[in-house]
Amino acid sequence: MEAPAMEPGEMEAMLRAAAEFAVRLMYLGWMKLLPHAWTKYFLRDMEHHFCQAMAFIQAGLLANSKNIRQLACKAVIHLLDKAGDSAVVVDTFVQHNLYPLLMNCLTKGDEEISAISLDGIKRLAQIPKGIEIIFPPNGQGSVQLHKVAAQSSAMARIRILSLIAKLFAVSTYTATAIYDSNLLSLFEDEIKDRRDMLKTLSALEVLYELVEHPHSNIFLLKTNLLQLMVDVINDSSADSIVRSRATLISGRLLSSADAFTTIDRNCVANLLLAIDKLLKMEESQNTDETESALEALGLIGTTSAGACLLLTNSSNAARHVVEASFGRQGRGKQLAALHAFGSISGVDRQEDQIKLDNQAEERLKRFVYTTARNSPKLTPSALLLSVLQQDPDTRITGYRVISGLVAREWCLMEICSKLDIINLVTDPKMEMTKLGMEARHDCCLAISKALSSSHLLHEPSLSELIGKLNEAVKRGPYLSERKRVEPQPVVVPAESLKRGILEWAARIRTRDLWL
Repeated sequence: MEAPAMEPGEMEAMLRAAAEFAVRLMYLGWMKLLPHAWTKYFLRDMEHHFCQAMAFIQAGLLANSKNIRQLACKAVIHLLDKAGDSAVVVDTFVQHNLYPLLMNCLTKGDEEISAISLDGIKRLAQIPKGIEIIFPPNGQGSVQLHKVAAQSSAMARIRILSLIAKLFAVSTYTATAIYDSNLLSLFEDEIKDRRDMLKTLSALEVLYELVEHPHSNIFLLKTNLLQLMVDVINDSSADSIVRSRATLISGRLLSSADAFTTIDRNCVANLLLAIDKLLKMEESQNTDETESALEALGLIGTTSAGACLLLTNSSNAARHVVEASFGRQGRGKQLAALHAFGSISGVDRQEDQIKLDNQAEERLKRFVYTTARNSPKLTPSALLLSVLQQDPDTRITGYRVISGLVAREWCLMEICSKLDIINLVTDPKMEMTKLGMEARHDCCLAISKALSSSHLLHEPSLSELIGKLNEAVKRGPYLSERKRVEPQPVVVPAESLKRGILEWAARIRTRDLWL
């Protein structure tokens, strides 16, 4: 049953009582009790008296007590969750000037208050008309955020960047509003000034979070952020962790299929040259930087357009991936390279997009055979077998590589020429983890599919190999070769059963006596 509306006199009396009660508690030093009292006596009526509740929230957001401000921020989220009429939300937020107060809590509150107020602003943006408070049609909202950032401390500016990232993820509409308001330039401003490493790294971490959203590339690639990432990677004075994060952000920015339709190719070429330069460094390399560079190349090579660019670009960035996949110059580096190699070879793409254009395919084949020829293994099949004979994590990435490469006829022939490879990928006892079992089975499926459309399918010498593959595919990823033993009924004569029960009872009595 809905509570009756409060009369103005009742509301005024309640406010006076609340103020008097709060003063008494503060005088007695019982600040820890205040939030509980506030919750008990006032929050229970807020969802029924939305407009009246805003007066309490406004007072709470202006309070000196951290506990009260924290509770007021939580009350905002509580009311926004309960509010059904978005028009009422907009009107009351504007009337009580709550959005600027929330922004003040975001930028000047402690870490906990800042996090809660950020969630409150994000919740406001999720209401259809709530975004109009943050980005009004007249454009004043964007000016306000820029102004707040310009007048804030370094920590507060990072919090504003976090707010932008959270709002960006709400919807394409909010992302468009952020881009049209030129708020993405705040990231550029923070990253350009690299005198404070922690500040730059914090900005990059927030940007890394932002580029994870599916629609981020559409907007971010229209800015100068990618070129800025290239500048950071090329900056030898920057800390290695800063360059590593910039490299990964670049990879994420170019990991979508539509990225290469909007970005300047010269900028992409500059990025590949910067990564190539990083991987060519012969002196003691930073492991994290190398692994990040390889991971970024894998992200770029996820799409057909990106893989073609990596393989045909003058920097030959893909060559580093192939060589590092079989180099054994560090476990982390090899794992990152093998994972990237699988992405470039097409394991993450649709079946009809695994193969690339003729030039890229020829380069891919040349890189693999050249790497094999320059190694003690001499052949690609021996290289792949050596990967499958290593530790479980390396084998999983090896399965990925084979699953992508085997769509090429030359790779299929290499694999079929090495029965040991087939024995390993069809061995149901080879992997003990779910991820390993699934990767091994996917590898079997990929080889089987490649054979089904190849002339090798009718080769008599491969009949045993094909039989093993078919059996492994049919068995699935989780079943081993051990046959399941069904329980069998056992017939026990009555006398034997009686004798057994008596013996069991005697043992029980003996044990009880000892106890």
